[in-house]
Amino acid sequence: MKRLLLLTATLLFSLYTVLSQSTAIGIFDNQSDVGAVKQAGSATYDAATQSYSVAGGGENMWATADGFHFVWKRMSGDVSFAADIKILGTGGNAHKKGVLIIRQNLDADSAYADAAVHADGLTSLQYREVKGGPTREIQSNVKGPARVRIEKEGDYVFMSVARDGEPLRSAGGSFRIKLTEPYYIGLGVCAHDNNALEKAVFSNVELKSTKTLESTLETIAISSKDRKVVYTANEHFEAPNWSPDGKYFLLNRAGRMIKIPVGGGAIETLETGFAIRANNDHGISPDGTQLVISDQSQFTNEAKTQRQSLIYTLPITGGTPKRITKLAPSYWHGWSPDGKTLVYCADRNGNYDVYSIPVEGGEEKRLTTAEGLDDGPEYSPDGQYIYFNSVRTGLMQIWRMKPDGSEQTQITKDEYNNWFAHPSPDGKWLVIISYEKDVTGHPANKDVMLRLIPVTPTGYGEIQVLAKLFGGQGTINVPSWSPDSRQLAFVSYRLVRQ
Repeated sequence: MKRLLLLTATLLFSLYTVLSQSTAIGIFDNQSDVGAVKQAGSATYDAATQSYSVAGGGENMWATADGFHFVWKRMSGDVSFAADIKILGTGGNAHKKGVLIIRQNLDADSAYADAAVHADGLTSLQYREVKGGPTREIQSNVKGPARVRIEKEGDYVFMSVARDGEPLRSAGGSFRIKLTEPYYIGLGVCAHDNNALEKAVFSNVELKSTKTLESTLETIAISSKDRKVVYTANEHFEAPNWSPDGKYFLLNRAGRMIKIPVGGGAIETLETGFAIRANNDHGISPDGTQLVISDQSQFTNEAKTQRQSLIYTLPITGGTPKRITKLAPSYWHGWSPDGKTLVYCADRNGNYDVYSIPVEGGEEKRLTTAEGLDDGPEYSPDGQYIYFNSVRTGLMQIWRMKPDGSEQTQITKDEYNNWFAHPSPDGKWLVIISYEKDVTGHPANKDVMLRLIPVTPTGYGEIQVLAKLFGGQGTINVPSWSPDSRQLAFVSYRLVRQ
């Protein structure tokens, strides 16, 4: 998911240690140390008492970066999360804490919100609104509650507290924070002393989705505009590639690549080795033998505190990824028709531009230099042009250029924010995704349109509306045309109230 991942600056990222296998802990999926933590944390679940014992180190959860132990799962939609929190031990820092936390990702400087109970009784709704930004708090007037609850409703977060033997009641105060779905949610412990390891017990844990995300893989016929459902589930998946042989789709789900037959059927998870944090920028080579992914699993700085998107290739059947880009973050978008060159969006020195690189790796070439975001590069089927989207004239619009970056020409000039121009294999159409003009970026869960632009020998025809749907981020981030240019694959979404 990208540059909502994405349009944020490249600041400090975290060191986190994900266990070698994804091991469920009660209702949670896994556990990690977040940040530069000296003392490795741990967690156990007691099924008999339905309680979680969590040990965590870390210097603090404050300012622009955090250090703590996190027991987590990934979720989408609105949520209510409550627990009794008991911090063990009488020594240590008075601000050691147990938290219920909703977090964008596992980076140390991630945006987040938490309900934090400190050893001295201070209870706060803490939050970092944007990646790398400062932490702020709303302090409760109840000290040392026995139970706390954090709730996410849309873009707002609330906290409730309860003294021993009393029901939960609103702590008052709330704030707005924009988190891209799916997000991480779970239990955290911070020692407030990087040389120490402190423990807390979380009991009567209650995690409820008040809304759940439903994702649907669909195809649409260009001639009739009729749509057909291939697969739907109450989980988050995105960005379908239609295979060159027309037999299957590739999508990303929870950091992994999955394969779904075009006619529906069993889902296969592709083996991608160490690359388990793939985002929605991936594609298949013109000859159908290779897969390119953008993944954030490896460290990208010498201090091993930073993980950003890098581009890798691997066999289409799965295998060990080969790193292509030296610099990060880099987000793949296009493969040249001759199979020799990749084009991608990358942040270099605080500006997102379009770059190209040989498919075997090497030195990258910068193709755009305009201020602001240039994104979504993709080759025309004849290799004569690269289409991309740029915000340089105000709203996000579609542009094209020669493969060497010359002759940059604006294609769309309307009152929408237009993203991700995908040329059909026969070269007769461009499909784009369009947001209303007041929408910034390409967020999830918005009313959007898929629109068709006819490509003629002399230019471009009148734009047609192909479909109106609830979606955005993840709907058509990558090439998704059928090989015969008659259909298009995309993902639509729905927020379902429980």
